[in-house]
Amino acid sequence: MTDSKSKRPQGLPDRSSYSEYDTREAWERFVSTGSSVDERPPKVREEILDSWRRSRDSGVDAASLASRKVYDEQQIHLRRERNTALRKAASAAFKRLEPHLKEARTILILADDQGVIGDAHVLDEGQEIHLELGGDWSEKTIGTNGIGTALKTGKPAYVHATEHFAEGVQAWTCAGAPIFDPFTQTIIGVVDLSGPPQIFRQHNVALVLAAAREIEIALAEQKQVERTQLLEAFLVSDYSRAHESVVLVDQSGRVLFRRGFEEDMLRQAKELSVGHKLLPKLEGLSDQDIPKLLPLNVEAEGIERLKLEGVFRGAALFLKDRSALRRKAGETCKIKPRANVSEAQIQIVGTSPKMVDAMGLAERAALANVSVLIHGETGVGKELFARLIHSRLPDDKAPYVPVNCAAISSDLIGAELFGYAEGAFTGAAQGGRTGKFELANGGVLCLDEIGDMPIELQPYLLRALEQRAIYRIGDSQRRPVDVRLVAMTNRDLRQEIEKGNFRRDLFYRLGVMTIEVPPLRERGDDVIALLEHFSQHYAEETGQAPLTFTDKVRELLRRYQWPGNVRELRNAVQRFYLIKTDSLVTERDLPPEILDDFEGGAEDSLEHILGGHSGDLESIEASAIRRTILSENGNLSKVAQVLGISRPTLYRKMKRYRIRKG
Repeated sequence: MTDSKSKRPQGLPDRSSYSEYDTREAWERFVSTGSSVDERPPKVREEILDSWRRSRDSGVDAASLASRKVYDEQQIHLRRERNTALRKAASAAFKRLEPHLKEARTILILADDQGVIGDAHVLDEGQEIHLELGGDWSEKTIGTNGIGTALKTGKPAYVHATEHFAEGVQAWTCAGAPIFDPFTQTIIGVVDLSGPPQIFRQHNVALVLAAAREIEIALAEQKQVERTQLLEAFLVSDYSRAHESVVLVDQSGRVLFRRGFEEDMLRQAKELSVGHKLLPKLEGLSDQDIPKLLPLNVEAEGIERLKLEGVFRGAALFLKDRSALRRKAGETCKIKPRANVSEAQIQIVGTSPKMVDAMGLAERAALANVSVLIHGETGVGKELFARLIHSRLPDDKAPYVPVNCAAISSDLIGAELFGYAEGAFTGAAQGGRTGKFELANGGVLCLDEIGDMPIELQPYLLRALEQRAIYRIGDSQRRPVDVRLVAMTNRDLRQEIEKGNFRRDLFYRLGVMTIEVPPLRERGDDVIALLEHFSQHYAEETGQAPLTFTDKVRELLRRYQWPGNVRELRNAVQRFYLIKTDSLVTERDLPPEILDDFEGGAEDSLEHILGGHSGDLESIEASAIRRTILSENGNLSKVAQVLGISRPTLYRKMKRYRIRKG
């Protein structure tokens, strides 16, 4: 080895001026021979030695006077554009720190995942070594430095003066901290503070580390806002309920949301994980290009581009789930009795396409541990779908706990759901009380009429779903719960959100999987199948022979709009068995509200309406509106006045019950 007192080996920096190191000879021996750890210069930090080794092995010239710069302005522009989200997230932290650094002769730098500087408050001296926009500060380019070493190790890096590998950088000291993607936890950049060695201290690492965490939080908030906006754009589109297996990706091609996949498929297709980059940047890709770029085990059957304020921001990919459960038309859907509950087997009757899809989706929901929102008009049988989900759980003894949010006062519903500790309020039971969440642990908690839940209680429900734990009222003990929540409503929750009656974040949390139960008027021949089903049921219940229905009756029942849906049909059939003295049901036996849809004439007294009615409240209301319209000769202002409701309410009810003006 060359004598250190004569000529310094070519390409090695002179470190004799740095007092922390033992001798220049020790440093030269370490670099030139690759000495063992035991022969390292005293007082040199282990992480710096490791970086020196990597720099030497990468062929970095220790005599370099400056890093290199990406001179192509277009390339710099493309890099900055690719990291728009990172730069936007960093802007607030940079603005907050800038006034404190302005007089300190320091540079605050943001570099991308390859160590190229994308934003910097540059000193003139920094330009000499390309510590400026477009400068490449990866470790393989310039050796040990705050930016490149933090990128390489994934840890904060403090590099002081001659700890830099390249000679031309030794007049600087820098502290760098990696920035992690909040979803994938991969390194996406570095925030670095560089300046003269004499004003630098190692505790500057804490400053850049805090800045990096602030940037990560801002990135997470950006992603959450974008995810919420894209979800909303998707949910209000015509395609939100038309497909089961859906993946939403942002403009960069990263997965933001998914639904409708079995666990087996998700284990086989890791590419569908939230945060994974499923596709390259979507801009410039056609709808024909996207399917070709998907992994072989992921097949798209449709694509919907999503725009926010007219700007293309992401896409919904409708995928073919080859492992999905598929229900064949006409196949019986039976729900087994609950454990320790005396009840008969339940059967969902229906072969119409919408019902088949809804039943298939409910069975799929049982396989995924996600919240489910069941939406449908009053009387469509939403509770049967909640029972269907419960019946398909692997555990036969899983509890099923129903709660009607509309039947409990706003003062008591919190205690009903979460329970309470002894002495939590006046009248609290001795020893406290277990809430519905705990009772449903390991099973299904079914919240009916979720739209009636008080707005002030909704944050607690959201927290319970997010944390998978509850706190009893008056108790600080955290109680973990494993509950599959099934919420049901006949309201349009989006309208309730706009009115301020329902939280937007809770809506998206509940609607991870949405099941739309179709109204009876959209189910075609299911009406006749249900007619036969209920007729057989009430024949057995009353001990009578099954009734016979004329073809005309069957035709009218099939064409009727059924504002009360399946419940109204069931009540009508029950009424037939109560009032009929013979076994043939003719047109004259039909309730007046059904005949009114087709004939228009009949007695219009309230006594007749109630006396000849099936008993369903929706049917009574619809019939009352029809008869009032008839008696007032179609004058809707007078109709609303007679009924004691506003005209907008009248219009809404007419639309709901499919009532024509004349």
